[in-house]
Amino acid sequence: MAETPAPLRCLVVDDDALALQIVENCIGNTPFLTHAVSCESAIAAAEVLRQQPIDLLFLDVEMPLMSGLDLLRTLQNPPLVILITSSKSYAVEAFEYDVLDYLVKPISYARFLQAAQKALEVVGSPVDAPENVPADAPFTFVKVDSKLVKVQFDEVQYVEALGDYVHIVTGKSKLIVYSTMRAVEEKFPAALFVRVHRSFIVNLKRVHTIEDNTIIIDAKHIPIGQTYQKEVFQRLNKF
Repeated sequence: MAETPAPLRCLVVDDDALALQIVENCIGNTPFLTHAVSCESAIAAAEVLRQQPIDLLFLDVEMPLMSGLDLLRTLQNPPLVILITSSKSYAVEAFEYDVLDYLVKPISYARFLQAAQKALEVVGSPVDAPENVPADAPFTFVKVDSKLVKVQFDEVQYVEALGDYVHIVTGKSKLIVYSTMRAVEEKFPAALFVRVHRSFIVNLKRVHTIEDNTIIIDAKHIPIGQTYQKEVFQRLNKF
């Protein structure tokens, strides 16, 4: 019998006490979420993120001293992020930071649940692989339709998220797999692959050119998300 996954640990950040309570109540009514901690400032939230694991960050944009977007700029490995604000004007800028969703106050539970379910989908589905494959094997197996297909890591150029599926692209084929990017990150060797965007993982050996924060692999232009830039360039410099 498959184990029930642990609820996603949530951090709520908002300088408005009423807004904090509303989000906390929404979390309390969502079985696959658990409230870890709340903060009334981005500065306090930064300290929490340094000290304990957080799966999902509900982050207000407009706060004194340090805004929510300012906080995102400081995070090298941010958790999944759902932004919360009273203004729709931040929507375009928000998605430049690879946030999962964007909620406008006042928040309804239905809209909250829709955003939370996106987070569950990201962490939920594993890439299937037989149990007897060694952890250091140069390949894995992925489920394509009803078949398990062997994938050699060296042959993978990049992985792209598209809805509930990922596309694993090699020089010869494109495999469509029902899975999440988080599951791919866990199965694919970190020494060879790096997450460059909420929707892309690339094989460092396959990177041909970088131009204007865009990676080019066989004429495919792959954006580097702002929250991933520092780690990506560090990895490329060491590779």
